[in-house]
Amino acid sequence: MSEGRVLAGSDPYAALVIAIAEHGDRAAFRQLFDHYAPRVKGYLARLGLDQARAEELAQEVLVTVWRKAGSFDARRASVSTWIFRIARNRRIDIYRRDRTAELDAEEPALQPPPMAGPHEELDAGQQQLRIAAALKTLPEEQRDLVRRAFYDDLSHSEIAEVTGLALGTVKSRLRLAFGKLRSVLEEPA
Repeated sequence: MSEGRVLAGSDPYAALVIAIAEHGDRAAFRQLFDHYAPRVKGYLARLGLDQARAEELAQEVLVTVWRKAGSFDARRASVSTWIFRIARNRRIDIYRRDRTAELDAEEPALQPPPMAGPHEELDAGQQQLRIAAALKTLPEEQRDLVRRAFYDDLSHSEIAEVTGLALGTVKSRLRLAFGKLRSVLEEPA
């Protein structure tokens, strides 16, 4: 006899959850549903859901009870506490989802960046040419590490793993490469 069964005697609904978990007992689920569905619906309505949404969510909560009955532990909580915790967590999930769905279309952070004018495009093109020229001044081993770090988006430890170099070697070579790139790029064009 499991520990959950021993403790189930003090909570008649615990025996129903155990029957659902162990045997998929539909009659036990029907009893549990009939008792808890209206209570969960009322609880969710008190948390601010309209009646239709509260009823829908109550049904989802009890379906979760059916599916997760095996995770119920009578030593940790009563059936009532367990079911209302599931309901509370589902309500929180919906609140978070609804809150993130309410985006203001006029929010500046959601607006596309302004299109670059011809001068900005020319400057960007010239800057790319300067960076390409500066990269060519690096020794091949440093250029390869810079490419892996920025173009392949690898971390220092990933670069060390791929190249077989020690992590400290990767870091020092990158530091040297950045110092040289900085000095080359800071020179007047």
